[in-house]
Amino acid sequence: MPNLKDIEKRINSVRSTKQITRTMEMVAAAKIRRANERVEAATPYADSMAEMLAHVAELVKGSDCALLQTHDEVKCTLIVAVVSDRGLAGGFNANVLRRVERLMKEKAAIGIQTHLIACGKKAVGYFNYRKIKPVLEFRDLSADPTVEEAASIAAYAIEGYTSGAIDEVVVVYNHAKNAAEQVLREERILPVDTGVLLAAREGTYHRELKAERDSAQEKARLHGEFAFEPSAEAVLDRLAPAYVKTTLYHALIDSAAGEQGARRNAMKSATDNATEMVDTLTRIYNRVRQGAITTEISEIVGGAAALEE
Repeated sequence: MPNLKDIEKRINSVRSTKQITRTMEMVAAAKIRRANERVEAATPYADSMAEMLAHVAELVKGSDCALLQTHDEVKCTLIVAVVSDRGLAGGFNANVLRRVERLMKEKAAIGIQTHLIACGKKAVGYFNYRKIKPVLEFRDLSADPTVEEAASIAAYAIEGYTSGAIDEVVVVYNHAKNAAEQVLREERILPVDTGVLLAAREGTYHRELKAERDSAQEKARLHGEFAFEPSAEAVLDRLAPAYVKTTLYHALIDSAAGEQGARRNAMKSATDNATEMVDTLTRIYNRVRQGAITTEISEIVGGAAALEE
């Protein structure tokens, strides 16, 4: 049976930990709102970019745009792993890292070479420990991604794809479905598939077109005649790289929002567990204390009875 001092020390330790997890929960909750606002502000632009690219590609059928052309054979895949710089977020990082590692093994099993871009310290440390050297590494940006980070990734991916060194580009990250739930996503961003850009389906970050866009007037406006300067092909060549950069940036900020939601959930669970542990330890403390008092009373009573005899 533990003594009272040990139990009291344990209770104080758990209460101290509870204060830390509670504080981290509140900080994450405060950051969720800003992160979600950032995603909501960027999504209409991403939707419009996808819509515009799809319509221009439809008008310019048979385009020679390199980013829209599927390579005859996939020999090399570039994987972009998006995780966080810090832990204490439950399975947020582990889900992405395990999926990326499994994807690399699947590609290797069929003879496809893989290159890796690691976004977040956890990805950098995870793969470096396993002797997998990322071609690009990004640290200290997971909670506040920048356009420059997305531009660097897009530039590397586009250059490799157009030169033929890379045949496919896939991004793996956690989508912030809501403040409490994150969904693992694996999206192929190169080659650009214009056939699915406007499709409303779960598993892509593009929102469904608004109901009013289904009206006859809106359809007439979207599918009217357009004048391109200098040409539709040139516009498409400029839109495709911008779309790739926009898609990557949206994935980065979406992951950042998911990170804060996952951390809040993890810290809330830790706080609840700490509360339950303190209650359990308090009951044990009271039981031991009551037992000690009962023993002392019994000894006093027994001693007094012995003196009377």
